[in-house]
Amino acid sequence: MISKTFNRYIWLLNMLLQHRRLTFEEISCRWKDSCLGDGRPLALRTFHMHREAIAELFGVEVECDTSSYEYYISSSSQLKNDKTRQWLLNSFTVSNMIEAGRNMKDRILFEEIPEGTEYLQTVIDAMQRKKELKIDYKPFNGHQSIFHLQPYAMKVYHQRWYVVGYLKEQEGIRNIALDRTLEMELTDDSFILPNDFDAEEYYAHTVGIFVNDKLKPQKVVVRAFGVHVEYMRSLPLHFSQQEIRTEHKEYSDFEYQLCLTPELTSQLLAMGEKIEVMEPIGLREEIRKRLFAAINRYK
Repeated sequence: MISKTFNRYIWLLNMLLQHRRLTFEEISCRWKDSCLGDGRPLALRTFHMHREAIAELFGVEVECDTSSYEYYISSSSQLKNDKTRQWLLNSFTVSNMIEAGRNMKDRILFEEIPEGTEYLQTVIDAMQRKKELKIDYKPFNGHQSIFHLQPYAMKVYHQRWYVVGYLKEQEGIRNIALDRTLEMELTDDSFILPNDFDAEEYYAHTVGIFVNDKLKPQKVVVRAFGVHVEYMRSLPLHFSQQEIRTEHKEYSDFEYQLCLTPELTSQLLAMGEKIEVMEPIGLREEIRKRLFAAINRYK
């Protein structure tokens, strides 16, 4: 569990992100009533120390508007656009919630996270030191193997951690799932991170974790129906999502630039009757065949 002092940083940052502007008196009173506090107001000196810590840890400033003596986050958009810092804030917020809710453990439920997180520190160490990893690995649909991976980047997808890098045994860039890793060790063999490798670019045209260098992105148009339109707006299938048709009351069309991967097909199938694939024709027919195959299971 993280320290109580760190919990205060997270509490203060989230309070200002939520309410946008608060005077010190308002912050102090809210801390007094918080389940994380000890029933006493927040001291002014402690508050300023927390401001400095937040700037150092999360790269955002807690500024004061001298005309109203209200405090606010001056660069909240910067924090929201920094995926790493945003993920850290979310993780620490969850930890805070657990700390605050020890007497409500049966009322705060979490998704089960697969194994593999014990290897995170080793992977990060290898990335920083540019050292190869020796991995004893067993995929779901294959045999147990020993791999030598040069780790380039990491990605979280569907509660699982993945490492992407050059896999010597397959002579190409591949993904390794940490929850399917049996053993991992840092080797003395160094590698050079390619100057042209960009993790964001590598996954730019794919949904999920699967990348096929031979595939080119295509225009994909998906029609969403009813309330699912709002779900698509609030949680886009992919960052390239653009709403291109909104005039119809019963549905709306969304356009993407995507590679046609198995994971994309699975994601679209999971939406069932809530969506209809309009383009490209090949993907539309694949979805249609898969849906009929599913119906045939029940005959």
